[in-house]
Amino acid sequence: MDPAALALAERSAPRYTSYPTAPHFSKEIGDAEMRAWLAALDEGASLSLYFHVPFCTAICSYCGCHTKALRQEAPLTAYKETLLRELELTAQTTRARRVTSIHWGGGTPSILGPSRFGEIAERVRDLFAVSDETEHSIELDPRILDAALVEALARAGVNRASLGVQDLNPHVQEVSGRIQPYEIVERAVGLLRAGGIEAINLDLMYGLPRQSVADVERTASLAAGLDPTRLAVFGYAHVPWFKTHQKLIDAAALPGAAERLAQAAAVRATLERAGYEAIGLDHFARPTDPLAIAAKNGHMRRNFQGYTIDQADALLPFGVSSIGRLPQGYVGNATDLAGWRRAVEADRFAVTRGLAFTREDRARGEIIERLMCDFAVDYGAMALAHGFAEDAFDAARVPLSALAADGVVTVEGRRVTVTPRGQPFMRLAAAAFDAYLETSAARHTVAV
Repeated sequence: MDPAALALAERSAPRYTSYPTAPHFSKEIGDAEMRAWLAALDEGASLSLYFHVPFCTAICSYCGCHTKALRQEAPLTAYKETLLRELELTAQTTRARRVTSIHWGGGTPSILGPSRFGEIAERVRDLFAVSDETEHSIELDPRILDAALVEALARAGVNRASLGVQDLNPHVQEVSGRIQPYEIVERAVGLLRAGGIEAINLDLMYGLPRQSVADVERTASLAAGLDPTRLAVFGYAHVPWFKTHQKLIDAAALPGAAERLAQAAAVRATLERAGYEAIGLDHFARPTDPLAIAAKNGHMRRNFQGYTIDQADALLPFGVSSIGRLPQGYVGNATDLAGWRRAVEADRFAVTRGLAFTREDRARGEIIERLMCDFAVDYGAMALAHGFAEDAFDAARVPLSALAADGVVTVEGRRVTVTPRGQPFMRLAAAAFDAYLETSAARHTVAV
């Protein structure tokens, strides 16, 4: 293993699904800002809706999501009712109606069941303009998918589904707290296709306890054999100080930096041999998939759900802990169920944190997004486009020079290009433009 690559892999950096990142959100953003920002949206503005459902049937040991285990029906009905009120409050506050994207995350959003899910989807169509062109996606647990649920999803207009696979080796599943044989995933894919949902994503992970290069190669090969349109491959983030249930994982059983690098490379090689194109940091897609086309055309975006083709003017949050973005800044809902419900039932938005963009935030955010999406950016041209002097962000030259010496980037004038060797470490290149990073007390995951 190259010592320089190993040292880079052990460094930490944000994932940059937003800029500024969530640790820098302020409690000063709340109901008043959300109302003003929604009201300011033009009638013709396009909307992306994100619904967060913070419940699962059980918690996987590696989980980093905002969720909790639930085995009762009553809380699901109560959650549905509050989501409906939140939808109505939003529709009353903004003139914008055109929805180009809907995404359901969690937790396990399908835990709502066919009836509750269908009722929410119907209310969305009553209140907003949803067309056949709207991308409507949902994250699913293959273990609790059946024909009745698939029928309800298709009837609601869902046209893309992401299945959590993670790893298909029994010994890894056992120590990760998620027993899910290949046959269950295969059955889920078959049910979705039979129900008319052809766009299927599979989510895989490396860096799990007791996981080896051979394990990730086997998982990637089996996953590719199911012919999904996209795959996302995430490195496990061990953050027991943030997600206490991860303390169930023996840290000594986790692969080290060298092994994680080897696993990431093995997954990439396996998927590329199967005909998938590497997209950005951690996605793979068939060449004909809209994400692959957007990546080639420089139109791919990055948001809280990762890489996306979503070009909406505003991303609106619904549900506990959901985060949105409006032209003026970020908004985050309350992370406690009771606080979220109290606010909505009092006809107030449950926003308890957020950030109002400065002009510099917008410029740096676009530089970071283009680096994360395109592997290249002319930061001098970007500075000029945002009304700054061409040399406004030249402070980035110092960390970029160090990365250039390690072969991660090349710098020509003010154009930064991430090299093929440097692509696994692209978050470190993005961090060179992060004005908040040095003042942050937040702990971030390793670069690979």
